[in-house]
Amino acid sequence: MKKTILNVASVLCVIFVLAGCFFKTQQLNQWQLADDTTSSLALSRDGRFSIAYSKQDHLILWDLLQNKQLAHLGAQDPSSSEVTRIRFSDNGQYAITATQMNFAVWELAWSQSLGLWSISDGTIRDLDVANNGEHVLLGLTNGKAIYVNVATGRRLEFLAHREKVNTVALSSNGRYALSGGNDYFAYLWDTQTGQALFQFEHQARVNRVALDRDGRWAFTSDANDAFIWDIKTGEKVSTLSTFLRQQVFSTARFSDDGQQLITGTPAGKVAVWDVASGKKRQGWSVEPNKESRPAIAVVYDATFTPNNSIVAGSSAGIVQEWEMP
Repeated sequence: MKKTILNVASVLCVIFVLAGCFFKTQQLNQWQLADDTTSSLALSRDGRFSIAYSKQDHLILWDLLQNKQLAHLGAQDPSSSEVTRIRFSDNGQYAITATQMNFAVWELAWSQSLGLWSISDGTIRDLDVANNGEHVLLGLTNGKAIYVNVATGRRLEFLAHREKVNTVALSSNGRYALSGGNDYFAYLWDTQTGQALFQFEHQARVNRVALDRDGRWAFTSDANDAFIWDIKTGEKVSTLSTFLRQQVFSTARFSDDGQQLITGTPAGKVAVWDVASGKKRQGWSVEPNKESRPAIAVVYDATFTPNNSIVAGSSAGIVQEWEMP
């Protein structure tokens, strides 16, 4: 009898621990940035600003704290091509936007483009921009990861990947790059020399990477596994405990202190993970577009705020904020 009671207690304890990952915390705010679905959306690191693209309104810069539109940036190019990627610089002063064939860098204080650049030897899969707005990193379908200094015109092609480059991340000073591709590899490399510093091998296509802002950690993931690495040693720090056979991430970002990682998925799930252990601390679901079938929304970006909350934006054109536990 005593053994049975202990077994039941153990089972209940496990259920409680697993269920804890899905306890809902209070939603603090919600912003509707577009009346229709968005093909891309990004958040500044502090969660105050957002840029969203929709076919109806094109590119719009929002101040979420003041709950108002700051600027209508308009179409990226003369053809009004669909913008598929947006990224803020780490300091929030610049943003980069891209269609499949060209990209623009924006100085946000003046809400103006610094220029439009075209790509002719592949289509753009992902991109990032450094704090000075000059250093740009692109991941292309032709297997190239390209670093460009848009001020000087210097261009460096990283050719270690053998297939499509799906995802890239650039250090805030533009010195180091992380790229992942269909060849099952992610590489950390130096943008000044093009030399690979570490390679991180996966068992499937690498679909998401992220760099810690202080140069401590790298995140790499495929459809089956997600790892956090020490980029000073190249050693694995932890594996995310997803409890799922497959888990694809559409966005990932480290917290300022490097102790947590926030992720989003194409299925509308947002989660916060402990970097040291890889364990999930909390999870949320974003609100889908009411007109979409199935009723889900892709999480385009998610971040931590200075007020101990998290903010996430999705393809529904909605940004939501929740309190952290």
